[in-house]
Amino acid sequence: MDTKTIISIVIPIFNEEHTILELYNSLFPVLTKLDYAYEIIFVDDGSHDNSFNILSDLAEKDGNVKIIKFSRNFGQQSAYAAGIAHVSGKATILMDGDLEDPPGLIPDMIKLWEEGNKVVYTIKISRKEGFIMKILFNSFYKILKFMAGESLPYGAGIFSLIDKEVVKVLNSMPEKNKYLSGLRAYAGFRQIGIKFNSQKRHFGKPRQSLVRHLRLALNAIFSFSYLPLRMATLSGFLIGAFGFIMSLIIVIHRIIKGSIVQGWASIICVVLIVGAVQLISLGIVGEYILRIFDAVKQRPEYIIENKVGF
Repeated sequence: MDTKTIISIVIPIFNEEHTILELYNSLFPVLTKLDYAYEIIFVDDGSHDNSFNILSDLAEKDGNVKIIKFSRNFGQQSAYAAGIAHVSGKATILMDGDLEDPPGLIPDMIKLWEEGNKVVYTIKISRKEGFIMKILFNSFYKILKFMAGESLPYGAGIFSLIDKEVVKVLNSMPEKNKYLSGLRAYAGFRQIGIKFNSQKRHFGKPRQSLVRHLRLALNAIFSFSYLPLRMATLSGFLIGAFGFIMSLIIVIHRIIKGSIVQGWASIICVVLIVGAVQLISLGIVGEYILRIFDAVKQRPEYIIENKVGF
């Protein structure tokens, strides 16, 4: 093997002062046993705690550690995007900084990459989140699979290895509201999945709140499927057909019976249903317009305040 080949590790950090050293100590013995050189790129996503100082100390002790510090919190997907834009390796591994992604899986991922796979994605077969979050995650993957089709592997998370060719493709995509797991699948190339059991978070609560997960889910759905728009159109046709049929029934009833039974409840129900469909349709259209608006503004996806080790 080529010992000059670099394996890049990209890890977003947001208020992880209590887990950084443990993460590094878990990564170091795994990476030093590889037949490759390595670099670890930590992306400080606007942490409010002592994370950056701890990372800086690590960078002084280990020349393979590099840091990208954001001017504020831009979100996990932006942090990954920044890291991918700065890697120098022939293969890049994306992983979270909370130790739920086991570093011990890295050699297996590299082995699959050596066999010719350009993307090695991971699938959690067990999750450490609560019951409600597990239901929400499973529902999201099922909805995404239904709307986006077979192109996105079911249950594939961000923890993955991507070849430099795929990195180049991802860096060429100018999207503002990124869903990297989807873009990774969209890039194509030879891909393979590997299953693993998620590890328990070592300290504190997950940094990705329900609101952030929901925002990412919406980005995934609206970035990879036109089905919501088509469903809104279809619902309009169905309600229009229902209204036409009801109109025929009323006319026939008028001709045969000579009178019409007044039903306030039925009228209100129809008005509420039609109104709800209209508002949902407007909301769906608004989600697409929102993404167009973000693209047109051309604001940077992230702002880098400082870089260490580059």
